[in-house]
Amino acid sequence: MPPETLTPQQVVEPGNHFVTGDEAIAYGALYAGCRFFAGYPITPASEIAETLSEELPKLGGRYVQMEDELGSIAAAIGSSWQGSKAMTSTSGPGFSLMQENLGYAVMTETPLVVVDIQRSGPSTGQATLPAQGDLQQARWGTHGDHPIIALTPASVQEAFELTVRAFNLADRYRTPVLVLADGIIGHASERLQVPQQVETVDRTVATEGDDTYFGDPDVAPMPLFGNDLSAHVTGSTHEPDGMRDVKTQSVHDSLVRGIHRKIESNRDRIIEYETAHTDEMDALVVSYGITGRTAEGAVDRMREEGHRVGSLRLKTVWPFPEETIGDLTSDVDRVFVPELSLGQLAREVEWVSNAPVETLDRIGGEPYSVDALVQEIGGVAT
Repeated sequence: MPPETLTPQQVVEPGNHFVTGDEAIAYGALYAGCRFFAGYPITPASEIAETLSEELPKLGGRYVQMEDELGSIAAAIGSSWQGSKAMTSTSGPGFSLMQENLGYAVMTETPLVVVDIQRSGPSTGQATLPAQGDLQQARWGTHGDHPIIALTPASVQEAFELTVRAFNLADRYRTPVLVLADGIIGHASERLQVPQQVETVDRTVATEGDDTYFGDPDVAPMPLFGNDLSAHVTGSTHEPDGMRDVKTQSVHDSLVRGIHRKIESNRDRIIEYETAHTDEMDALVVSYGITGRTAEGAVDRMREEGHRVGSLRLKTVWPFPEETIGDLTSDVDRVFVPELSLGQLAREVEWVSNAPVETLDRIGGEPYSVDALVQEIGGVAT
């Protein structure tokens, strides 16, 4: 890889910009240290690839348009093992195609950022319209027992910030991290305030003398390609040094539980959310992404009208904040879950809520307005 010729600050100057969410994700990636992107055009995520195709070469990075989404995530995985901070982006149909290699990235503990700008489905669906129907696929789309981290921005500013955080979490925990946005956030144009610099995290690289590369709940160092260490990288069940052992129960148990524990034991460090008006409330609204933004506006208005309603907006949907929702619902009469799907988030909330849950589902590419949410919630949460 050639030396960097410009800094991120020279490519995207610190200060105020008026950009789309897709562009903000691309800029966040540059500031986080991303130097490799592989992708395939798909609405409404194509602008991420377009922006990085122009800007990455200025920093000595590489942009590659692949033949499809399978090749895109595979190329990003390979680049990560060479030592680069790597990313790919897509939308619903492409996200489906990436699932097998997403599982491979989990099993091989590969730092990687995958952006999914959600659109209406199933299948081709409404290609230009937003949705929140990939929530469960993000968690369970690839087979087997596996953890995942998924972040959900609700604004252009958060699109930048959570992309930076996604790269940091990926390197800190040696795992793929998802940025789960939607078509409105991806295509919305808003003010983005780019900071002078951002906090970045680099993965721990294995050196001579290390003998555990995989399955360590404390996160094993990564034996990068080309650093004169011998390590077998396979999606099959493997020993701590990477050598295959697909027969021994204890080997598989230790490996997969270790991959889980490095995420689960750090839930408090990974999970982020925002609350409003939760000190005194009779009802709670749980939401994320573009619907979370609308829900916060609806709750603010309802408080002004005298309704005792609070808001919980998730910035991390996986791992899911079970304890937080359990605590917040212990003294409320009802929980409302507005979302642009047929209850994917509500299903998770129901399992951990201490109050009845009412799903406010909407599909068809038309998001909730503040007025619509106030009308739907207000008749019950009086």
